[in-house]
Amino acid sequence: MVMGKVGGIILDESVVFGRDDENGNASVLPAAEYLLRKLRHSSIPTGISYGLSLSTHKVMSLLKRTAKLHSCDCFSLDASSLDNALNGIGLNWGDAGGIILYLVSNDKKDVFLKMTDRGWLIIVPNVEGGNAGENSSLLYIKKLEELPLTICRLNKKAVNYNVVTVGFIMKPSREEDFAKRGAFPMRPTENGLIFMPLTFDLPISSQLEEIDVILHKATDEIISVELSSSSEFADKVTFTRGMNELERYMAHYPDFCSIDPLKNIYPVLDRLKIQQILHDLEDLNKEGCKTIRGPHFLKIDDFNEPDLGQRLLEANLTLPSIVKPQIACGVADAHSMAIVFKVEDYKDLSTPLPAVVQEYVDHSSSIFKFYVLGERVFYAAKKSTPNADVLMKLSEKHGFKPLVFDSLKSLPIDKENQNVGDGVCSKDSNQFIDLDLVTDAAIWLRRRLDLTIFGFDVVVQEGSGDHVIVDVNYLPSFKEVPDTIAIPAFWDAIKSRFESLKTKQAMSLPPTQVNHFT
Repeated sequence: MVMGKVGGIILDESVVFGRDDENGNASVLPAAEYLLRKLRHSSIPTGISYGLSLSTHKVMSLLKRTAKLHSCDCFSLDASSLDNALNGIGLNWGDAGGIILYLVSNDKKDVFLKMTDRGWLIIVPNVEGGNAGENSSLLYIKKLEELPLTICRLNKKAVNYNVVTVGFIMKPSREEDFAKRGAFPMRPTENGLIFMPLTFDLPISSQLEEIDVILHKATDEIISVELSSSSEFADKVTFTRGMNELERYMAHYPDFCSIDPLKNIYPVLDRLKIQQILHDLEDLNKEGCKTIRGPHFLKIDDFNEPDLGQRLLEANLTLPSIVKPQIACGVADAHSMAIVFKVEDYKDLSTPLPAVVQEYVDHSSSIFKFYVLGERVFYAAKKSTPNADVLMKLSEKHGFKPLVFDSLKSLPIDKENQNVGDGVCSKDSNQFIDLDLVTDAAIWLRRRLDLTIFGFDVVVQEGSGDHVIVDVNYLPSFKEVPDTIAIPAFWDAIKSRFESLKTKQAMSLPPTQVNHFT
C-alpha cells in the first residue's frame, strides 16, 4: 500500500450523495455526513470531486452547499480530463506535503484505475477485502466511517518519531466546540499527538487496537444514575451501549491507558461527594491569611421533613440558600435548581431529590472560572448572579416565590437593578482573587480527585473575603482561555498524563518486561 503522511483527502461525489428520488432530489449519505464533520477540523485539506456529467445536474447545487458547510473545496475529476483536474487541485492546495487519499465508489473504476500511478492512495468503501495486492495503491474498506482509522494509521507510520494516538469520544456538539479550536488534529501535533475520533458505529475493540490512550467525556454517555440511601455515591451509573462496551474493554485490559479512568470522574457526578471533598480544603488555610473553602451544605431526601429548619441552622445555612440535585450531570434535570428565601417554601419545590442545599454566597455578581490542564491553571472572571438583597427584590416581583431556573440555560438576574461590572473586579467590591491561594487549591484538588483536565468555580464572599469553591466539573470547554494558549496546554496535559501512566506501568512490571513499555 502507498505509505506516507496524509496531505489531502478527496471524496468523490459517488460516496457522498445518495441516489436521486423520483423528483430528481439527492441527499448526503449519513456516513459521508459523519466523515465530513470529522474532517472539517482535522487540519487536513479536504475536497469533494464530481464528474463533468454532474455540472448541470441537481446534485451540483447540493454539492456546493455541502462543500461550503464543511469548508471543503470542489474539484471536477473525470477520466477524460485527469491532468486538468490534477492541475486544479495543485493550484488550490499547492504542495499537500503528503499523499492524497481519494475515496471513490467501486463502480467508477474508469476513474480510479487511472489514478493508481499518480501517487494517490485510492480507497474504495463498502467492499470486503483490505489491501488490493502487495504495494498496491488501492485499499478496500468495509465502511466509510473507517477512514479516520486509516488516516491516523498512515500518519503514525509516516513520522520518524514516537507518536501517541489519542482516541476521543464525546457528544457531537462538544466535539465540535473542541475541534473548531484546533484541539483534535489528525496530523501530529508539535508534542507528538494524533487524535482519532471513536465511533460506536464500528466495533470499539478494533478501534482501540489503533490508539494508545483514551480521552472521554463519559458524562455525555450517561443514561441514568442511581443513588444509594447513604451519603456515598453508588457505583450504579448506566451508560449507553457503546460506552458500556468501552468500559468492559478497559476493565478487561487494565493496562490500557485512559486520560482519566471512569472511577475518577464518579465524585464529580455527585454534588454531595464534592461538597464533602471541598470540606477538607480547610487543611490549606493558615491563620492570618485569606481562607479558601467549600460552601456550607446539607443533603435533603424529603422537602417535607418536620425539622428541616433546625437541620439548616445546624448546618450553618441561612436564607436565602440554593438547592441543587445531588446528581450533578449526565441526566436531564441535573441542572434544575432553586433559590429559596423561606423555610416553608421548601415543601413546594420541584427540584429533584435527593438534593443538596448549599450556602448562597454574596459575591458582587462576579465568579471566577478556573481550569486545570495538567500542571497548568487558568482562570477567567465572569458575570454571575447578584447578591441576596437583589434576589429578594426579584423574588418579590414573582410573588415572593423561590427562583427556579436551569443553570445551563439562564440564571436569575434582575436586569433593572443588577449591579454588574465588565467581568473584572473593582477595588470597591473587595473582590480581588488570591491567585496563589486558589492555585494551591487547584493542585490539591488535582491530587485528591486524580483528574487531568477539570474546572471549578470560585466566588469571593463580600465582607469576609473567603474564597468559596461552588462547583467542580470534568473536562470543561475552557473557552475563555485563548486558543493559542489553551490548546497547546491541553495537548501537553494529555501527553504528560500518558507518559506518567506508562512510567507507572513500567515500574510495576518485573525487570524482564520493562522494555515492553520503553
